[in-house]
Amino acid sequence: MSRSDARPVVMGVLNVTPDSFSDGGAYAEHDAAIAHGVELARLGADLVDVGGESTRPGAAPVRSSDEQERVIPVIRALASRSIGVSVDTLHADTARAAVAAGARWINDVSGGLHDPEMLAAAADASRRGAAGLIIGHWRGVPDPAHLRSDYADVVSDVTRALAERASAAVAAGVDPGRIVLDPGLGFDKTGAQGWQLLAGLDEVRALGFPVLIGASRKRMLGEAIDGLAAPRSAAASAAAQPVAAAPAHDRDLATAVVSALAAEAGSWGVRVHDVHGTRQALAVQSAWSDARRLVRARRPRAASPDRIALTGLEVFAHHGVFDFEREQGQRFVIDAVVEVDLAGAAAEDALARTVHYGELADAIVDAVAGDPVDLIETVAERVARVALGFAGVRSARITVHKPDAPIAQTFSDVSVTVERRADEGAHA
Repeated sequence: MSRSDARPVVMGVLNVTPDSFSDGGAYAEHDAAIAHGVELARLGADLVDVGGESTRPGAAPVRSSDEQERVIPVIRALASRSIGVSVDTLHADTARAAVAAGARWINDVSGGLHDPEMLAAAADASRRGAAGLIIGHWRGVPDPAHLRSDYADVVSDVTRALAERASAAVAAGVDPGRIVLDPGLGFDKTGAQGWQLLAGLDEVRALGFPVLIGASRKRMLGEAIDGLAAPRSAAASAAAQPVAAAPAHDRDLATAVVSALAAEAGSWGVRVHDVHGTRQALAVQSAWSDARRLVRARRPRAASPDRIALTGLEVFAHHGVFDFEREQGQRFVIDAVVEVDLAGAAAEDALARTVHYGELADAIVDAVAGDPVDLIETVAERVARVALGFAGVRSARITVHKPDAPIAQTFSDVSVTVERRADEGAHA
């Protein structure tokens, strides 16, 4: 889904470390870090993500006391200037100190797995309305050999793991409305797996939580653009016409492109080093999306085709990400609208020239009650395939409602809708 109606949060990276993979040492001193944080905010960062420990492959662990000496003065100074701050930390005591200093978000790339006290710290901040929790997916500090990147299906596996961590956070007392998920690009995921996660962002979003994308300057981007000609150096092009200055980092342009695509795919936010370039990319994406809506609204509508609608079909099934959903089951409600030419059936008063809606209902019930799956998106695709299998059906619009979904907030319904045509086929 497009997020053209709500621009993503831009989180600017501020590494107060000597050894980060991208800008290690540039902002290790407090004054330099504070000045850079102020500049990130001026350029349009909604949040400045302050970290005092590198999670690059091979980085040395940092004691939380040393980490706090690096980040707390910076967080306090930025917060005092009304700049939104998040703290990038694996340590619960650093998270508590950062929130006390004014941080609005705790960004834990381990999702609370590294420090068993982290969820309690986040719950305390949540109860006081002081800070939310960004839950990252990881299997440990990144391993460049990818020995832990053995996923059966990276999108499903990461989605399921994030669901488990979100469930644990809610059980610990974190407000579900203050949880954001991060699929953890680069954390024990190959470049190909990272791209699959971006392409499967809808599955992560289907968990019902906002999603943060952190692809900035990561190796997956370098792999994608490897082999392209580099800009000529100033010396090599001295006799040529002046050219625009290259980005501060050779992966910043690729990062900005990913940020725009992530926004189009519905991400809540993007975590980036180059805030200015990202803001430009997001502005272009927003303008394009706004114009596309206007063009579509102006297009004349074709004459409505004949349709048969079956609404409110209730089926008890065992679909869901959580174990208790698989064990206990719950109610699903299906709406199906199929396009079929009814002129012949009406003229001849012949059942054989139309779709028998009783048979359609039985087929849908069998499809929904079949093998359990994680997502109602998958259920909807399954039902669409069944509907398109009826003779004469040109298209199917299927809505799967999950009125008893495990959502902590008050709600009346949650549903997904797919539309598929017979000449295109339902998605596998």
